[in-house]
Amino acid sequence: MLNPFSSSKTDAPLEDPTALAKFGRLEVVAKLVVEGYMMGQHKSPFKGSSVEFVEHRNYYPGDEIRHIDWRAYGKTGKYYVKEYEDETNLRCQMFVDASGSMGYGASTLSKLDYCRYLACSLGYLLLKQRDACGMVAFDTKVREQVEPSTNPKNFQRLTKVLEELQPGQETSLSKVIESTLPRLKRRGLIVLFSDCFDRIDPLMTALKALRHARHEVMVFHVVAPEEETFPFSKPTMFRNLERRGHKVLVDPHRLRKHYVEQYQAFVADFEKRCGGIDVDYHRLVTNEPYHTALGRYLDSRVRSAKKR
Repeated sequence: MLNPFSSSKTDAPLEDPTALAKFGRLEVVAKLVVEGYMMGQHKSPFKGSSVEFVEHRNYYPGDEIRHIDWRAYGKTGKYYVKEYEDETNLRCQMFVDASGSMGYGASTLSKLDYCRYLACSLGYLLLKQRDACGMVAFDTKVREQVEPSTNPKNFQRLTKVLEELQPGQETSLSKVIESTLPRLKRRGLIVLFSDCFDRIDPLMTALKALRHARHEVMVFHVVAPEEETFPFSKPTMFRNLERRGHKVLVDPHRLRKHYVEQYQAFVADFEKRCGGIDVDYHRLVTNEPYHTALGRYLDSRVRSAKKR
């Protein structure tokens, strides 16, 4: 099998996410990314030495029977598994934006496809390290949810949801975060994958609420190359991916300077405001290799561990 991170000229194109996608299904690419480049670098900042009982969670096929709480079964008739501190080093909940704007992709994979491969790779990495990983997929509301678990079977659940995910309606980042926050009973790591095309003030309020609840927060701001440079030269019809039937014909020459200035101002303001509330911000372009994104994640986790 080719090494997607080889430095040879033959394999170099595989650093392109669009080319890497040709290797096959999500789980295949995720394993290539993680096992080919990342394994051995992850250090969980929540690693503990105790076996203190933390909480119950639903039993899934593949869980060790010895961890079933038979007393709880006798009371409820349902199987529950006890989780212990040494078995749940890090608890991560990934938020994947599946709104209409995430369906955009011209010269590269769509933003949603880029996020699904990246989230799948991160999920595989976390579960290989016995960290608990779950996911929320959303547009205006939560569409799919996978509860965090250390069970290796959870990777199959994550993969299935990500493979079936399609671009939906408008974005409502703040409302989704606010509705989900009460269910995040234990502090952990929240990772947001989104193009962040939403009103900035409500989003910052929601991110502040996560930080107030003592969650660590990481934002992967995913954009297409065309959204960075606006390379269009001829009169172009732009279609709103979140509002069907809404189109506008523009002259790119007249619009480019204003667009680029507004875009750069938005990005700078968003990054600055994230830093102001200790939210780890990373902007990713969909032509960047996945290992670049995961490398930033791992560097961030190491910095976080040193703070402890």
